[in-house]
Order: sequence, then C-alpha cells, then structure tokens
Amino acid sequence: EVQLVESGGGLVQPGGSLRLSCAASGFTFRYYAMTWVRQAPGKGLEWVSTIKSDGGGSTSYADSVKGRFTISRDNAKNTLFLQMNSLKPEDTAVYYCAILSGRPRTDWVPRSQGTQVTVSS
Repeated sequence: EVQLVESGGGLVQPGGSLRLSCAASGFTFRYYAMTWVRQAPGKGLEWVSTIKSDGGGSTSYADSVKGRFTISRDNAKNTLFLQMNSLKPEDTAVYYCAILSGRPRTDWVPRSQGTQVTVSS
C-alpha cells in the first residue's frame, strides 16, 4: 500500500522558515518524480514544486515560491523535503506531497493528510 506521511508544519512568523518532510512507503521511491501541492483556506490546489527521479534530481518551482523554497529528496531514506524560507502569510496552506511529475490535474485529490503551515504574526 502506497503511503505518504507529511510532517514539519506549524505556526511561524513572517520571514521565518520551516522544513517539511514526506515519508514515503509502499513503492520504489527513487523511481518516481515527487511533487508538493498546497491548498490555502477557501482556495483550490496550487502546485508548488517538483523534483524528478533522475540522478540529478532536476527541480522546478512555482513563481510564487521560487528563490524561497527548495525541494530535495533522500532516496536512501525514502523521504521528500521542502525547505521553506522567507515565509509569507500567503504561504499559509495545507501542504501535500504527491507522486506526480508536475502540476496536478484539475480532478486530482490528495490521498494523504497533509501538514498545516500557518504564517502569521
């Protein structure tokens, strides 16, 4: 059974940092591209970042987070990360990790519980 378990969210002041983790199991993690998606209160799903499965682990980011967020992976530990710096109130959302190679389809539904990130003073 595929399982994705996010952690690391919390309440942080604007300008602060958080590091999200996603523990993966039930599939061969290193073979798959992985993606972070978020959903702000009352809004739709927003693609955040993707990391490929190739040796170089090429990455891509939404313009809204480029330069502030860094996606990475540890294939030995089957774990995906999202380092979030210079956080803004508009980054407040539930963050989900997903086995996706890019932006989710409009009918995509998260299959994990996500982790809440709240940026507020």
